[in-house]
Amino acid sequence: MLGRQKVHARLFYEFDLETHIPSDHFLRGIDGFLDLTDLHEELRGFYSHTGRPSIDPELMIRMLVVGYVMGVRSERRLCQEVHLNLAYRWFCRLGLEDKVPDHSSFSKLRHGKFRESDIFRHVFERVVAQCIADGLVGGQGFAVDASLISADVQKQSSSRQGDWDASTIDPAEAPRAVREYLDTLDEEAFGAATPVKPKFTAHADPASQWTAARKGPAFFAYSDNYLIDTDHGIIMDIEATRSVRQAEVGSTLTMLDRTAERFDIRPDWLVADTAYGSEESLVEIVLKRRILPFIPVIDKGERTDGTLSRSDFTWDEENDRYICPDGKDLRHTRRNYSDPERFSTEMKPRRYRAAKADCQACPLKAKCCPNNETRSLQRGKYEIVRDFARTCTASAFNETASRRRKKVEMLFAHLKRILGLSRLRLRGPLGVKDEFTLAAIAQNLRKLAKLAPMNTPATWIA
Repeated sequence: MLGRQKVHARLFYEFDLETHIPSDHFLRGIDGFLDLTDLHEELRGFYSHTGRPSIDPELMIRMLVVGYVMGVRSERRLCQEVHLNLAYRWFCRLGLEDKVPDHSSFSKLRHGKFRESDIFRHVFERVVAQCIADGLVGGQGFAVDASLISADVQKQSSSRQGDWDASTIDPAEAPRAVREYLDTLDEEAFGAATPVKPKFTAHADPASQWTAARKGPAFFAYSDNYLIDTDHGIIMDIEATRSVRQAEVGSTLTMLDRTAERFDIRPDWLVADTAYGSEESLVEIVLKRRILPFIPVIDKGERTDGTLSRSDFTWDEENDRYICPDGKDLRHTRRNYSDPERFSTEMKPRRYRAAKADCQACPLKAKCCPNNETRSLQRGKYEIVRDFARTCTASAFNETASRRRKKVEMLFAHLKRILGLSRLRLRGPLGVKDEFTLAAIAQNLRKLAKLAPMNTPATWIA
C-alpha cells in the first residue's frame, strides 16, 4: 500500500530558531567575532529623536555582512535569502515572524546615515582590533599590493581624451557618481593622482580609470589596495584609488600612517613588488617611517643593449667614488677646492665620471661606452636609500618576505573567486570605498572564524 504523508493543520507551533542552527555552522563562528554593541551609540547623532521608528542599523549591517561573507552580491537577492534561510535569519537576529527589510532600504542608508557616519570603516576597525586581541597580528612584517576591480561602466558610454571637460558639468544636474568625482578632484587617490589624462573617460563614473594593466583588452577599473600583516594574512587597512601607480603607491603611506594611529602598530619591514620601488616611495618608507624595504628598486640605469649597466660598477662609500669592472674609479670631481662646501656630504644629485685617459686605454671601452669618450654615472640625491633597499632585497630574508607577500595575492584571488567581487556594483569613489571595506570586513571575519579559538568551531569554509 502506497503511503502518503498527512498534513495536519496546527494552530500553534513551538519553534526555537537557536536549536535549528548547527553548532558547527560557519555563521556561528562569524557571529562570535562581530561585535556591534556600540553601533547604536555611534549612529545616535544621525537619527532624529521624533518620528516613526527607523530600521535597526545593526540588522542592516548584519545583512550586508552575510551578503559579502557568503558571496551574495545582489541586495535584492540577499533579502530573499535572508527571508528563506534560517541560519541567515538567526545571524541577523530575526525571528520567523519578523519582516525582512526591502532592498531599497540599503540604498537609502548607504547614501545617508551610513556614509555620513563612515560606519563601515568603524566596523572594519573593530574587526581588526578583534584580530589583534586574538593574536592573529604579529605586527613585525607587512605586505602591500593592489588589484584591479572592474567598474560598473561600459566603453560605449565614454568619451575620448579632450572631449570630456569636468569644468563644464553642473553639479546640481549631474548623477551621484559624477558629483563624487568632482568632490575628489583634489584628492591624491582620485582626481589629483596624476596630471596625465586617461585615453577614455566614463560618463557614468568618471573617477574610474581606463587601463590595460592586465596585458589584455583595456577596461574601466578601480584599484583595491590592501595592507596586510604577513603572519596570518589579516587585512590591516584598505584603500580605494584610481588604477594608476602614483595613487596605489600613495595609498601605502596613507594606510601605514592610519594603522599606526589607530592601533599603534608600526611594522619592522614591508614587502611589495617593483611598482612600489620608486625613489620617492622608498624615501618615505625608509627615512621617514624607519621601515626595512623588501621592495625591488625601479632602476632605469640598467641597460639592455649589451653594454655595462650601473650594477656592474661598485660604489665605494668611504672614498665617494664608483669603481668600474677594470678597477678604475669614477669621481664627481678631481680637483682640490679651497671651498669646503664642494666636498659636502649633504645628499644631492651628482654625476661621476671616469678619467679620459683611463677610458681611452681600457680594454672594456667597446662594451662600456662605445659612443662616448668617457663613462659617467648619475647618482641621485637619495641613492643611498636605493642602495639600502638593494641590500635588503639581496639578503637571505628576502626569500621569506617574498613568500609571505603571496598571502596578499591569495586574498585578492579569494576576493574575486569566492566573494564574487570581480566587478563592482556601486559607482563613484564613495560607493567603491563602501564595497571594498565591506569585502575586507568579510575576509577578516572568515579568517577569524577559521583560525581563532572558539567554543563553536566552524568546520566548512570555502
